[in-house]
Amino acid sequence: MADFFDDNPDYREVDTDTDSSVDTQAVDKDDEGKHSSRDHDETSGKDRHKKMRFCAFCGREESTVKSMIELPNNLCICSDCMQRGFDSMHTMFPGGLNLNDLQNNPNISMINLGSFGFPDMGQDNLRKKPEKRPDGEEQEKTGPRIFDRKKVPAPHQIKAALDEHVIGQDQAKKVMSVAVYNHYKRISADEADGVEIEKSNMLLIGPTGCGKTYLVRMLAKLLDVPLAIADATSLTEAGYIGDDVESVASKLLAAADNDVERAEHGIIFIDEIDKIAKKKNTNQRDVSGEAVQQGLLKLLEGSEIEVPVGATSKNAMVPMVTMNTRNILFICGGAFPDLELVIKERLNKQASIGFYADLKDKYDNDPLLLHKVTIEDLRNFGMIPEFLGRLPVIVALDGLTEDMLVRILKEPRNAILKQYQKLLAMDEVKLTFDDSSLHAIAAKAMERNTGARALRAILEQYMLDIMFEIPKDENIGEVVITREYIEGTGGPRIVLRGQQMALPG
Repeated sequence: MADFFDDNPDYREVDTDTDSSVDTQAVDKDDEGKHSSRDHDETSGKDRHKKMRFCAFCGREESTVKSMIELPNNLCICSDCMQRGFDSMHTMFPGGLNLNDLQNNPNISMINLGSFGFPDMGQDNLRKKPEKRPDGEEQEKTGPRIFDRKKVPAPHQIKAALDEHVIGQDQAKKVMSVAVYNHYKRISADEADGVEIEKSNMLLIGPTGCGKTYLVRMLAKLLDVPLAIADATSLTEAGYIGDDVESVASKLLAAADNDVERAEHGIIFIDEIDKIAKKKNTNQRDVSGEAVQQGLLKLLEGSEIEVPVGATSKNAMVPMVTMNTRNILFICGGAFPDLELVIKERLNKQASIGFYADLKDKYDNDPLLLHKVTIEDLRNFGMIPEFLGRLPVIVALDGLTEDMLVRILKEPRNAILKQYQKLLAMDEVKLTFDDSSLHAIAAKAMERNTGARALRAILEQYMLDIMFEIPKDENIGEVVITREYIEGTGGPRIVLRGQQMALPG
């Protein structure tokens, strides 16, 4: 330690017990003045010793740093070391270290915030996140957005709005419109008469690409409520690697900008719900199947849960908030592959030998087979009765036909053809599709058996060369997609600017 102070004269401590630190060269020769000057220097040396503070980390004196911050137990730390400490703790806080967290968290609230120049630091003084008004301007968020039932449209209005975006599925849209309307009436219902309306959670069953997720997304956009789309395949039982069931509520809280009041009136869509069915003939613990269904029971029914803010898993460094799922509408969806086999097995049990016996292949090509689903079929598939009991509304969506795919291509407000026409319109080129070409595209999509998702994949394939070649020639004014081009026996028709396309004879 002595070597350190010898090498660093700025850190040398003043010894007030000796006279070695007293500057005697400036003392008057008069004895009386000499003694008075010595007394004055000794007194100033003691005061200087009392005020002199050193950083507990770097050892620098207070006069050589910007500012010194007092810590408990008579410790001091300079602002530079404090900043380096904050930088190292940044990895522990994904959203950055907030001074308000230091004040509210008893585990790390050991710093006097007044030393930072924020004596009135508190929750009320934090600037609240601005919201977007309908006109596009920002406005200050003055408080939680309280749900207003009067703004919820009637069921026929909800269905009419869904018709603009989703083709077909009339029965599903009708059931969802009524269920959503009743759910939000339930939120504002008065319980003074003792009648409490229960939730109407929904289960959507349909093949892939039939519009389950798109229906829910359009529904949340129409109602202007926060929506969280979660994947059931990532959920596991508490204590195992994976997301806990509370993670679906944390996604809803994030979609509501951490507004608990608004999040408690939102919608949670759990996709791929069929992937958590009970595993059959297994000798291992089913941590991602039946255990997840049991973990979701309280969420579906309505309970208060601890939800991590800004993360999907609970740990000591993430703040928690309490949410009540009583008024959250849960919609579960899944393709349920091989459910048709379970339904046909139940329907064919009545087959017998004789003139009135049913053929075993009677339901093989039935497009409405999923509409005959029952609770017993879902139980045989692997869903537990307690889980199905909390999903009283079961909706079966239709499989897409070729005619429905043609309508999906051109009729919705955000139709795929309209998107490509807008892209080429930016290059001042008109894009046209023959009706025969649309049926050829739909026929190829039916072969892929992936629903409406196959339409964009096919169009991306055939529009690639056109989107690449069109910007080369400024004389092109119109491109017509023909059936021959889709089937590979010809090419698209190109019309130059100033020319009129000849009608086919």
